[in-house]
Amino acid sequence: MLLWHIFWVYTRVALFSWGGGPASLALMQRETTTAFWLPPGGTAPVPWMSPEEFADAVAVGNALPGPVAPQVSACVGYKLAGVPGAVAAAAGTVVPTTLLMLIMVAYFFHVKDSPNIAAALKVVRPLVVGLLLWTAYDMAFSVFGAGKSGWGTALTIGWDKIIFVLAAFVLLTFTRTNPALIIFGGALIGGLLYR
Repeated sequence: MLLWHIFWVYTRVALFSWGGGPASLALMQRETTTAFWLPPGGTAPVPWMSPEEFADAVAVGNALPGPVAPQVSACVGYKLAGVPGAVAAAAGTVVPTTLLMLIMVAYFFHVKDSPNIAAALKVVRPLVVGLLLWTAYDMAFSVFGAGKSGWGTALTIGWDKIIFVLAAFVLLTFTRTNPALIIFGGALIGGLLYR
């Protein structure tokens, strides 16, 4: 039952997300941190992942080649049910939308110039930006610890994290640096500075 539930949650995330893998992270985070399960030997249900664990999964997924959504979902699935859970989560993230895409390819040239499709995308595209901003905002609570101490204290204490945020933003905006290199470099710096 757990494997089916994992598959269904990530199928739902994939089918109700617009804008590709990164855009699905907002819905994925909400589903992952609000779904509960009873771990082996546990006495009370716990969330599939905490917001901090989800932020870690996104960081690892961004450091790896390939699309981030299946990697993050596989991380969650692995925590819940080992390798079968990772396979169920990744399959839920990829298989339904791939099948849908195969169906759409058959009709693509008939609908690509449709005024209805163009009109719908005029609203969907900015909504995707909003979802990505919400994901960044929500993850910032975990990264900076703002939920416990408030934003003022969190930003004062976490000034070094702000420098890393700005450095990543500047590198991605003004250079052609691969994001994986930024994550890898950050991991090296973190290993040296925060041991």
